[in-house]
Amino acid sequence: MDPESKRPRIARRKAAGSGDDAAGRGYLDGQLLIAMPVMGDPRFARSVIYLCAHSSEGAMGIIVNHPAGTIDFPELLVQLDIIEKADQIKLPENAETMKVLKGGPVETGRGFVLHSSDFFIKDATLPIDDVICLTATVDILKAIAKGAGPKHAVLALGYAHWAPGQLESEIQENDWLHCAADPDLIFGGNVEEKYQQALRKIGIDPGMLSNEAGHA
Repeated sequence: MDPESKRPRIARRKAAGSGDDAAGRGYLDGQLLIAMPVMGDPRFARSVIYLCAHSSEGAMGIIVNHPAGTIDFPELLVQLDIIEKADQIKLPENAETMKVLKGGPVETGRGFVLHSSDFFIKDATLPIDDVICLTATVDILKAIAKGAGPKHAVLALGYAHWAPGQLESEIQENDWLHCAADPDLIFGGNVEEKYQQALRKIGIDPGMLSNEAGHA
């Protein structure tokens, strides 16, 4: 999390740009991308990505199923001087158990919090749809540490980015499936099973997938 950042660096094309409206424009913001088994880029192998923005200017998303190694959220709060080390044992339960993820290969030293829409910071929180928002300022971490943050949240280090037309080309090349987002999957505790869960959500047996284009 960059303490100096004021807001997510995402074009605010539309506050709630998902669902039928997004699909009608051909844009997939607010949906999930699911990597095909034939994905050639190892950085995105077996990844599930929540698309925060998608427009003619490109796309940006957060990988929601790749743990960030041994990084511990309470320890991260200490490193950012949000809490003292002695106060780790006083954290609310949702802070103690909050997942830290590898959000993508871009700006891996910067944190992005995907969270439920019951929390909002003016000029900092970007609503993606009616139930999921993105906040990239340190203030949300302070709120979570105090027990005043969102009910559901995950912290991602870095993000995925596509240049104009790049994501569309990758979908045509059979790199990705896409489907409606599922907050239970995005915020679910078992990170390792999210890929299988995402495929089952669209009725696909991973063993039956082949190098064929398609989407849910």
